[in-house]
Amino acid sequence: MRLLAPGTRLADGLEVIAHLARSDAVDVYDAWSDLRGCRVAVRALRPDRLHDGEARAALLREGGLLAHLTHPHLLRAYEVHEGHRPLVVLAPLRGTTLAALLAAERPRRVAEAARLGLQAGSALRYINGQGVVHLDVRPSGVLLADGGAQLIDLAIARRPGLVEPGLGSRGYLSPEQARGEFAGPAADVWGLGAVLYEALAGVPPFGHDAHACLERRAEPLRRHRPRAPRALAGAVEAALEPDALARPEIEELLAVLDAHAGHPAGPDRWWLGEPSSNGSSARDGRGRTARARSTHPRAGR
Repeated sequence: MRLLAPGTRLADGLEVIAHLARSDAVDVYDAWSDLRGCRVAVRALRPDRLHDGEARAALLREGGLLAHLTHPHLLRAYEVHEGHRPLVVLAPLRGTTLAALLAAERPRRVAEAARLGLQAGSALRYINGQGVVHLDVRPSGVLLADGGAQLIDLAIARRPGLVEPGLGSRGYLSPEQARGEFAGPAADVWGLGAVLYEALAGVPPFGHDAHACLERRAEPLRRHRPRAPRALAGAVEAALEPDALARPEIEELLAVLDAHAGHPAGPDRWWLGEPSSNGSSARDGRGRTARARSTHPRAGR
């Protein structure tokens, strides 16, 4: 199916720079925003899905959530367009997904894995506190950049409740999602545990089989990473307990991750998104701005 060419107007004041990615229903574009005078990311329905009511509703629902939910480690939505071509205008996507890093160099260092787990986990704790469950935590949905880890996909996020069987990504969905049962915050603890397991072990806990989590437990993490700290390995394995009620609360998992994150001395714990005195992330506005300068011809305006 044809992609939109550079220079195409997605909407008034939004011009395509380049195509970034494609899913079953959505294209992601690097675009220029006249309103903001900078590059943005845009998720738009694929041309062949414009008349798919379910896909349209899902994109608009995700856009509404991203516009409403604000957290340093959650991708930010600026605006949602509901016209003929529904789309969501997002903060620029800068960095590399955890999936890409793991494909190139696995596994990750213990402290690095613990830090990204803290960052993604803090976003999940916030989302759950707003009465929403993510249900699709996976390495390809975690973006890593100077500001740390960021969750970039809320496509199937919803209120806790019964879900259709198999909802989620193969290899990362919880047993209750695989069976089509009630899915609550414990399903996100499972997803975070699966991501951490892969980051530390170098292999996903259940391969890419949607039903393997119903048939067996994950192998002990230290079988793949013998020198992994026992407490950390135990916490990750506990997050992958088949029984949702037996899994730790997100706070318990974050406490173990915090103990292994290798924090520097002093208050500059920037990877947790802790605010500076002006309310922004402690890393915001220094160094990163220069590196993130747009290369679009109109960036110098």
